[in-house]
Amino acid sequence: MAAVADATVPVAALRHKISRPMVVAAVLVVWLVLFTVLRGRQTLTLAAADLTGLHRWLNDVNDSIGANRNSNPVFLYFFNEIRLVIDNLVTFVQSLISQPTGSRPVPGIGWLGVVGLAGYVSWAVGNWRVALLAAAGFTFFGLQGLWQESMDTLALTLSAVLVALLIGIPLGVWAGLSDRFNRIMTPFLDFMQTMPTFVYLAPLTLIFLIGGASAVITTVIYAAPPAIRITAHAIRSIPETTVEAADSLGATRTQQLLKVLLPMSRRTVVMGVNQTIMAALAMVTIAALIDAPGLGKTVVQALQSLDVGTAFNAGLAIVVMAIVLDRVTTAAAARTEVRRAGGPFLKWRRPLLAAGGVAAAVLVYLSHTYVWAAEFPGDGAVGTHIASAADTATTWLQDHLSGLTNALRDALTNGLLNPFQTLLTDSPWWLVGATLVALGTVLGGWRAGVTAAVCVGLLVGTGLWSDSMTTLASTAVATVLVVLLGAVVGVWMGRSAPADRLIRPALDAAQVMPPFVYLVPFLALFGATRFTAIVAAVVYAAPVAIKIIADGVRNVPESTVEAATSAGCNTWQIITKVQLPMARGALTLATNQGLIYVLSMVVVGGLVGAGALGYDVVAGFSQGELYGKGLAAGLAIVLLGVMFDRITQAAARRTRA
Repeated sequence: MAAVADATVPVAALRHKISRPMVVAAVLVVWLVLFTVLRGRQTLTLAAADLTGLHRWLNDVNDSIGANRNSNPVFLYFFNEIRLVIDNLVTFVQSLISQPTGSRPVPGIGWLGVVGLAGYVSWAVGNWRVALLAAAGFTFFGLQGLWQESMDTLALTLSAVLVALLIGIPLGVWAGLSDRFNRIMTPFLDFMQTMPTFVYLAPLTLIFLIGGASAVITTVIYAAPPAIRITAHAIRSIPETTVEAADSLGATRTQQLLKVLLPMSRRTVVMGVNQTIMAALAMVTIAALIDAPGLGKTVVQALQSLDVGTAFNAGLAIVVMAIVLDRVTTAAAARTEVRRAGGPFLKWRRPLLAAGGVAAAVLVYLSHTYVWAAEFPGDGAVGTHIASAADTATTWLQDHLSGLTNALRDALTNGLLNPFQTLLTDSPWWLVGATLVALGTVLGGWRAGVTAAVCVGLLVGTGLWSDSMTTLASTAVATVLVVLLGAVVGVWMGRSAPADRLIRPALDAAQVMPPFVYLVPFLALFGATRFTAIVAAVVYAAPVAIKIIADGVRNVPESTVEAATSAGCNTWQIITKVQLPMARGALTLATNQGLIYVLSMVVVGGLVGAGALGYDVVAGFSQGELYGKGLAAGLAIVLLGVMFDRITQAAARRTRA
């Protein structure tokens, strides 16, 4: 027995000495060695115009559905009815604020009425500051010459948000009240929120065709998860003592819900509405790829023709709309607290709101009756000047900074991206797959390893292995840059309260903007290349990573930092030896969120030359013979997202443990 015990000591000591980073390094070394021997073999390369059996089968499915759409009972009595209901809703809202209706050459409510309603609603749910912001923002759309495009985007967004909330809030309440239902819903919500926006488009156009109705249905599916998740969290956050007190007074379940749970969770639910609106606006702009009207369509057409000025003008309108909608819903959440506090607040506000309602009604009447109040005056000269200034700035940047921007692009592309992409695309597929499975197992455990193995097998089955590896290379490089940027800025914010107060509002504003908007300035700087997509992805994903790391560093106990200082550690040693190691869980979570955001943006970058899976998806929409390939590319993007998410989430849990 003593001999056996003595023999286990070296084994335990050896396991203690072999750390997880050492195993990861060993896996990478083996990969590099085998790459030098097997380079160029079994790479599963597929030319841009080539199709696999799966792609042809998906094309046949698309053709079959199109031929039987009006005779198949499933479509005739279910999917077509859903599309009809949503189409009627969208048409109704568009006829109110954007599109001509019947014999009228203008919508039911013209620009003056829309501006008045926007200002009044913003004041009613928020305050006078956001009311002025809303009125100014909506007026700015007309000055840009983008009134109808902006109203089309708003109509699609409002329609999608209405349906998403009608579905999401009841499901969220159910998930908040039922542990079993919450356990059922959580995996679905996690899966839906890891999928990049592009992925929703192709399969839903297969069922609902293209157009505004399909865009709204797609947006509902994308925007509903935040409403469900946040509502469930709000219900579950109500103290048990409050529920028990209501129960002891004889309140029924319905009375508890309507009189206690929903009123007390109102502020959080309103924040869920905010997140739903932001998700809907982001999706509506991207849905321009399936012929959704609005600002997104203008941006897509401008990006495809490399018209930076037009793209910038329309992108600016999207940003303004996002800011207005965000500020209004945020102010509504803040008002909830004031209302709950009571006091003289409502006494003087009610008559003013009544007067404001009358004024808004008058403006709506005028805009419905008179052409001058219905059609926005002017020729959009402000937008023309903005586009011209953007084109001028682009030309100046390309003439004077091309040396710097090209050097930066070439350094990153040739020094990091190309070698890593070559390693992924020129290695045998089974070698890369084995490496991914091994890394998943080491970092996230055996479940993450199994998930990686399944995803690798399905990626091979899509027939787009090489394009998937190209997208993986861009995603990995961008994620590394996001984590580095997040660590630098996050540590600064975590250690400095003034820096946090200065930077956090900018980060909050950056998270409001839809992904499309980020492509425009970098298209002006770097042209249509995959580097443009990578830089845009870094800027898009950095805010969430920075805030997570900043919060992680700030949560390191002050006593620990003081102990390190008293022990003689300098600032660099405190950061690298104390704060970052103790914030390791936040770093892993930031990597997870950065990966998901980066993957979404890298795919959108297919519009500006990023190629790979993003290009396959876009080509599938524009070229009928490539539809099946685009659908398979969407599946490949989902598989990459699931694999990344499961590995990094499991790694985060193991780090916290």
